[in-house]
Amino acid sequence: MNLFSLTAISPIDGRYFNKTLDLRKLFSEYGLLKFRLKIEILWLKKLSTLPKILELSNFNLDLNKFLIDLEEKFNENDAYEIKLLEKKNNHDVKSIEYFLKDKIKKKFNSDINLEFIHFACTSEDINNLAYALTLKYVRKNILIPIWKKLINKIKLMVIKYKNVPMLTRTHGQIATPSTMGKEIANFLYRMERQLKILQKIEILGKINGTIGNYNAHYVAYPNINWHEVSKNFITELGLIWNPLTTQIEPHDYISELLDCIIRFNNILLDFNRDMWGYLSINYFIQKINLDEVGSSIMPHKVNPIDFENSEGNLGLSNAIMQHISNKLLISRWQRDLSDSTVLRNIGLSISYSIISYKSTILGISKLDINTTILLEELDKHWEVLAEPIQTVMRKYNIHNSYEILKTFTRGKIINKELIHNFINQLSIPPIEKEKLLLLTPFNYIGYAVNIIDEVI
Repeated sequence: MNLFSLTAISPIDGRYFNKTLDLRKLFSEYGLLKFRLKIEILWLKKLSTLPKILELSNFNLDLNKFLIDLEEKFNENDAYEIKLLEKKNNHDVKSIEYFLKDKIKKKFNSDINLEFIHFACTSEDINNLAYALTLKYVRKNILIPIWKKLINKIKLMVIKYKNVPMLTRTHGQIATPSTMGKEIANFLYRMERQLKILQKIEILGKINGTIGNYNAHYVAYPNINWHEVSKNFITELGLIWNPLTTQIEPHDYISELLDCIIRFNNILLDFNRDMWGYLSINYFIQKINLDEVGSSIMPHKVNPIDFENSEGNLGLSNAIMQHISNKLLISRWQRDLSDSTVLRNIGLSISYSIISYKSTILGISKLDINTTILLEELDKHWEVLAEPIQTVMRKYNIHNSYEILKTFTRGKIINKELIHNFINQLSIPPIEKEKLLLLTPFNYIGYAVNIIDEVI
């Protein structure tokens, strides 16, 4: 059976492959090989610039151009060639070294000391930087743009609905009125905070040998300050230098990055569930696509499938990310291999997130506010004014104010007439009565609109 979207085991490569195309070139085996090759080439170039390494003095412009082309024109055939080498020697990083040596040898014969490829490196010197560059690119070019797109979609909802009054629900029960814009703004503010945190997370790297002490480097070239060379190389990659490691860069920053994504995802999960709930009580309605089917048996159904799809994929993403985040912080002694297979699944976890973001964005695009229902429900629940009435009564030292309103409203149907009769009987100044008589469930929204104008 040939592999294509209908025969893939993972829905990421099957049902949802169109939603994650941009991630394939980054988190696939091909992507990892390409970034590894990039690091090997850049390290070789770095060594060639060190004046004390005389053995690389014949590193010339032709070779430099050849290496640039090899990196930039890396293709699937190159990746396949590396995998054939790995099949023979059973070592993925060593196969990159052999591949690079073979390419240079074929082009330049023996004009360069090929043993400076992968010089004094442990595999993790290459791997950690390959993953770091991948995550750096993904954060800048994929995660941040789609987070911003999602945030902007929600921001438009906040602005559009900032004056639309609604009954809130605490513990699932009718509570004090607000506006739809203000309640959505709560999510917007939380998401924007996580975006700021994501942008500030440092992406670290190391290149310091077998256990982080430059042991082999020092023996070969004791007069070179390898600590400084390492620092320069890492910072030239646009990464933050980690000066103190075991064989591996300890992955703390990856955990920080994933934990930030998990928090954002959980905020979005909260948003999805609220939108789902508002749809179920008709605060929102969905735009109808006449070609779509909601239920295979119930013709009237228009289901909130986009928010449900997003919720499911967020759960998968977070579950995988949580394991990766927890696992990567732990490595036995100077290193064990258990992080290797886990790291390969970062792309899987981020892919599920990307699918969920796109589903939520689609779900938002189908929403229309149902003002009629919102106003009808507000008009049915004048009892929500018990809160401001008893608060004003407290102001004038009317004993048991809360208890009086509790007896008056709880378990009863309260309308405008009953509320006004109650207010007119209160022993409070006339000006206070006038203020209370002007209150309705529609305008008792506090600073809801002002908060949006000031904060958003």
